[in-house]
Amino acid sequence: MKNLKYIALGFALAIGLNSCTDWLDVNVDTDSANSETIAVSNRLPWIQRFYQYSAGVTNFRTSAQAGVFYSSNGNVNTINVTWNCVAGVTTTPYQTWFVGAAANLTDLYDKAESEGAYYYMGAADVIHAMGFMEMLDLYGEMPYTEALSGIASPTYDDGKTIFYGCIAKLDEAITLFGETQASTATSFADGDMWFQGDASKWIKFCYGLKARYLLKLSKKSDLYDPETILECLENGPQSNDDNAVATCYNSESDVTDYIWGDPVMTNGNWDYAAYGSTQRISQYYYNLLTNMRESSVTDPRMSKIVPASMTNIKLGSDGTVSSYDWLRSKGVDFYGESTRLVSTGATTIQLPTFADVDKTITYTISDETARANFVASMEAIHSVTESGTSVSVVYPKGSIYVNSTNYLYAGDTIYVTLRNNSYLTGNSSLGVMDMNWYFSTAAMTAGAVGSTGSFQIRPNSDQEILTYHEMCFIKAEVYFREGETDKALEAYKAGIEAHINMMQAKLTEWEGAGYENPDMWPMSETDISSYLSSAAVCQSASELTMSDIMLQKYLAMGCSIENWNDMRRFNFSTGDIGSYGVVYPDYDRGPLFTGSSKVTGTSKTDPTYWMRRWMLPATLELNYNGTNALAMNVHAGDENIWCYPIWWDCATDTEYYAYIKGS
Repeated sequence: MKNLKYIALGFALAIGLNSCTDWLDVNVDTDSANSETIAVSNRLPWIQRFYQYSAGVTNFRTSAQAGVFYSSNGNVNTINVTWNCVAGVTTTPYQTWFVGAAANLTDLYDKAESEGAYYYMGAADVIHAMGFMEMLDLYGEMPYTEALSGIASPTYDDGKTIFYGCIAKLDEAITLFGETQASTATSFADGDMWFQGDASKWIKFCYGLKARYLLKLSKKSDLYDPETILECLENGPQSNDDNAVATCYNSESDVTDYIWGDPVMTNGNWDYAAYGSTQRISQYYYNLLTNMRESSVTDPRMSKIVPASMTNIKLGSDGTVSSYDWLRSKGVDFYGESTRLVSTGATTIQLPTFADVDKTITYTISDETARANFVASMEAIHSVTESGTSVSVVYPKGSIYVNSTNYLYAGDTIYVTLRNNSYLTGNSSLGVMDMNWYFSTAAMTAGAVGSTGSFQIRPNSDQEILTYHEMCFIKAEVYFREGETDKALEAYKAGIEAHINMMQAKLTEWEGAGYENPDMWPMSETDISSYLSSAAVCQSASELTMSDIMLQKYLAMGCSIENWNDMRRFNFSTGDIGSYGVVYPDYDRGPLFTGSSKVTGTSKTDPTYWMRRWMLPATLELNYNGTNALAMNVHAGDENIWCYPIWWDCATDTEYYAYIKGS
């Protein structure tokens, strides 16, 4: 590992504190700033921001791994479609955590301690625990006890050491938030972006994190402690008012982070899941929104999560859209028959464009049946001419089409990109109220929307860090494990309602702010009531299953690493955990699987059949600190390290050490 400790954040950028959007403004002469002079109130918000950035890329890529998203990006596609995992996905979470956040935690803690600012010390502990737990979840073994020491090649710690180190940090934080800050200490409200200085909410946050982390021990009969988890939940978030969320903005501010140059006010999940045009909703996730429990009931959240684009566009005499329909995206199938991807390849879903003039495309289709089917589908909406094996289609001005002569791509207009534009990365002439993505400059001029975006991953979506609905689902799982199905059902339903209510509150806020995007307006209360009483939601304690609980949690968590963590705890769709059966039905290697050298198990009951960790970043660890990495895990550099379970994913320490020591 390179010595990253003093690649400082540029914290002197973070001075103006007149409003919540001013925390990260550039308002001072940075030449005179140094680690000793930077105020704790200026350092903390940047650490929070860079934690969010690291969490954002982690959430997106692990959500793709867990089947929430499809990506045609070559790197990400290898961990959701082919499982032929590549190192290109592994560096950014590590880099943004260590360089942007972790490298500055010790300085924050020490400076806060010197002035009796106990709450800043507590915040440093909490973020320490969150970031290193994220590293454990991803990579397994990491430098931990020496990671922030300034040693250029720190030794590695095993997963057990990291896990309990993070728990200890949370325990210390709870104590610190219970103290009274010195009268001369910096006001916590001046630097806290998440809870605006409310120490009581930080305490609930700490207990919620402990509940989340202790649940990871569910495979370990000697360590799993349901009573302690329930105690943590009693002291954790009790309603949506206690949610740990970072308020984000589609801002005109020109503040950008010093590593990537991205706007700092935006949602970290958006920075990866919806910044570019290669991401789409998966069929797996889409099915939960339209057919949970095989009910054929459409979830009221569906139209707020699954993006839409304009279709059947008619242009007026002035060249702008005069009429249109909304096309709600279909999910991309890569676990089932995967017909579309099998036909041309794993990364081949195409991005449509807008016809600013009449456009004729000629396709060559040799197969007679395929040609007849294609002509029939196109003749319903377009002018079509056949000549032998050639088929020419006229896409009139205003049409949405795929600009390719491969007829297999022509139907890709049904897969709407998740992309949303921010003021600083889209076209600023649209202003801050229009975050829609447009097919092209011509489409933007005409008003032809290419994507309305998705609730959780807009630039101005709240970045969810820890929520009450997650706490409810944890409680439901714990009670279900204890056989208290009545309490489990109550908590399961509370989790669904809490998530819907959280969404509804934000949608109402957006509508009140004047956003014209209908996907940013509230759900129908009638639809919500109907859904909650429908067959999509289990209504009887005697019929409740672990799969019911975990699939609703999966739906609600969405773009979150916790879905992948949960899937590992239940061995995905193996069905060999307790008597719970298959918890994640239909999650499996798909027909485009080519990762047999990376994920080597040949049976679903073999732990190495599944993706269970990431390889360490080669450029930052294996190349610079490989000796220490291999001293801790003899397989750290092996091609199939991706399928080796991490510590909490093993039932016993004996199993874990057999994996990492090669015995």
